Amino acid sequence: MRCQTVNRTDRSLQTTMIVTLAGGTGAAKLVLGLAHVVPSEKLAVIVNTGDDIELFGLRICPDLDTVAYTLSGRVNPQTGWGIHGDTFNCLTTLADYGAETWFRLGDRDLATHLWRSQLLRQGLSLSEVTQRICRALSVTPRLIPMTDAYTPTEVVTDDAVLHLQEYFVRERCRPVVRAFRYSNMGAAQPSPGIEELIMAAEAVVICPSNPFISIGPILAVPGIRHFLRQTAARVIAVSPIVAGRALKGPTANMLRQMGHPVSARAVADLYCDFLDVFVLDRQDFNLIEDIEALGMKAVAANTLMNTLEDKVELARQLLESV
Repeated sequence: MRCQTVNRTDRSLQTTMIVTLAGGTGAAKLVLGLAHVVPSEKLAVIVNTGDDIELFGLRICPDLDTVAYTLSGRVNPQTGWGIHGDTFNCLTTLADYGAETWFRLGDRDLATHLWRSQLLRQGLSLSEVTQRICRALSVTPRLIPMTDAYTPTEVVTDDAVLHLQEYFVRERCRPVVRAFRYSNMGAAQPSPGIEELIMAAEAVVICPSNPFISIGPILAVPGIRHFLRQTAARVIAVSPIVAGRALKGPTANMLRQMGHPVSARAVADLYCDFLDVFVLDRQDFNLIEDIEALGMKAVAANTLMNTLEDKVELARQLLESV
């Protein structure tokens, strides 16, 4: 189906709210940059929970925690996830008992999962628990799980259907991907406030995240893709592909295995029904004309974000395109 230019209703904006869709370490980098240039009360982050998993009786929310740890200055800078300086004594002891320990859980990180799981068992929603975690970590931008429902992403491979974390961590992305399933989505709803935030925002930023396992689950929540099509906000996406490769993670392999070219244009095509602006790296400047043929504006920038200054500068450039 040929993509069409998104029609927006002109209006005098009554808010400067910036809303982001985020998942993964690349998203956390951009959110950190935005947090340096947008007042915290005007920044909302809708976070992927499709990678959530239940292990050892605990609810683990990797993307929510990565964003929270990044904004609070606790994240491990070497990995981009987990807590800086964490130890793994509990995991070592679990291995002594014969437990599977392929999912790396640090001791301080476990405290987050213990507290979250206890609050969930007491009847609080994931949104409410996330607010409490953010207050405890002094994270001031608003972090919102995409849904309060448990909707784990499944990866269909040639050999088996795997939970995303089994595919990503245990199997190290080796199996060939044939499809993705977003479990329990039929009964899911967007977390409270998401519709209002998207519809009232000045800009919605799709972070440079894997389109299948980080942004795809958010878009699969009933209603969210519709909100992006209908909002008067400027909807901007940043490419996770630079010069035909992913800087981190399995995005390139997934695009290839799902029958797409490994290029920034392929990512733009996946979002073209709701995008106004697509930001690609300067190394892909030659793709601007092809991307604009999809019915959106294309902008080249430095998207690599190797330093804090890079993150802040990219955030500023995104806001200038609003």
